[in-house]
Amino acid sequence: MKNAATWSAGLLFLGVSVVVGCRVAGTDGITPVPQLLAFLPWLLVPTGLGLLLALFSRRWFGVVWAVALCGLLAWFIEPYGKTGEPGGPALVSFRVLTSNVEFGHATDALVSAVRREKPDLVFVQECEYTCDATLREALGTGYPHRAAQVAGGSAGSVVLSRFPLDPTDPVPGTMAMPGAVADVRGHVVRLQLAHPVPPLPGRTDLWRRELGELRDFAAGNAGDGGTPLVLAGDFNASQDHAAFRRILDTGLRDAARLTGHDRTPTWPARTTPAFGVQIDHVLLTADLSARTARFLDLPGTDHRALLVDVTLHQRG
Repeated sequence: MKNAATWSAGLLFLGVSVVVGCRVAGTDGITPVPQLLAFLPWLLVPTGLGLLLALFSRRWFGVVWAVALCGLLAWFIEPYGKTGEPGGPALVSFRVLTSNVEFGHATDALVSAVRREKPDLVFVQECEYTCDATLREALGTGYPHRAAQVAGGSAGSVVLSRFPLDPTDPVPGTMAMPGAVADVRGHVVRLQLAHPVPPLPGRTDLWRRELGELRDFAAGNAGDGGTPLVLAGDFNASQDHAAFRRILDTGLRDAARLTGHDRTPTWPARTTPAFGVQIDHVLLTADLSARTARFLDLPGTDHRALLVDVTLHQRG
């Protein structure tokens, strides 16, 4: 029995070590590593089980291995990315809502949430033709401005706005990622919706490439003089994915991180908040601050919506 416990512990430690090793190396690796990296904090469970098995079999090397893995996991569970408040005075405040409505199934729930929460900007992913028609009919008066790429299934996306919009070129992707420049009470703010493909087996290279497109967009925005930017949507990636961290490394800040919710899960909605991963984000440039962030449960979708109160500050 002790031999079985030893082998079981070793297999658990080996699997966790591969994933943690990729996190240390700053790479997302190959399937199943990207999928497991999304749930990095939960790797403490098999590590703890392996520790118990190592103690039972009195394999002290296994105990040391487990302690080392626990230490690394604890280190990487810490929030990633920049924080800090902008130095200049506040200029204007506005509210942002992002929601993946899962093939349009949660459109009615989104409409109710918009009417209740009154966001100024709404980023909608997986908005197919019926979803788009419903949003036009139900919210067209309150949100007369839009940037949209409507398509069937999960491919369509829409940005709704109370403020005038000048649509911009979309970020290339399998699913639509429209963008716009908003006139927020006399202040220019760049808006960009994010919705790269998920890291499904056989599609991780495409997933990395589309996150790379978002990273290049964010870096280009910074290089063009740093227009205030809101980059929001379903990124299909968490802070434990190297491809997402490279987006943050352009200088963007995660609104959930700024408001103390860096590990609050948004997917899958049916098991949140007890279990899940945060893959829906609102990212902000350094001249934007996040005062509050709330996660909304909408019937009909496997994602929680994210509602953020944002303030634009004068640059110091």
